Amino acid sequence: MTTDPTTPPAPPRARPRNRAATAVVAASGWLALAATLLPDGFPLRWPPVLLFVCLGPGLALLHPQPRGLRPGARLESFALAAPLSLSLAALTATLLFLIGGFSVPAFLLPLAALTTAAALLPGLPLPAATRGAVAPEDAASFLSRERGPGGGR
Repeated sequence: MTTDPTTPPAPPRARPRNRAATAVVAASGWLALAATLLPDGFPLRWPPVLLFVCLGPGLALLHPQPRGLRPGARLESFALAAPLSLSLAALTATLLFLIGGFSVPAFLLPLAALTTAAALLPGLPLPAATRGAVAPEDAASFLSRERGPGGGR
C-alpha cells in the first residue's frame, strides 16, 4: 500500500479519559466535606481535607487532557496542581473571611463544587506538556560547547 506524500497526516486521536481517576477527583471534595462530620480530634478527619485542599482543584483543572501528557510532563503537571489548588483555596478563604462567613464546611463546599464541575470538563490546555520537547537539529547544546581561554565557570 502506497501513501500519497501530499496528503496531510491524520490528526492525533484523543486518548480515552480515565473515568475512575476523574470520578475520584470529582468525589474527593465531597469526601473531605463528609470527613468534617467526624468527631473533633478523630485522627482520620484531617487527611482527606488536607489532600483535597492541596491537590483536588488543581488536579481537576489540569489532568483531563484531551491528548494525554507526554511522560515527562505528568510530574510537571502534578507539581503545578498543588500551587493551583492552594491558590484557589487561599482565594476562597479570603473571600469567606471578608464577608465574615468562614467555617470549614463553608470553605470546602465551593471548592468541592468547583472540583466536581472542573473534573467533568476537559483540562486546561498545556501545550508544552502535550508536545514533545525536542531541540532543533541545528541548535547547539550548552553542554557540548568548548570553553574559551580562561575556562570560565
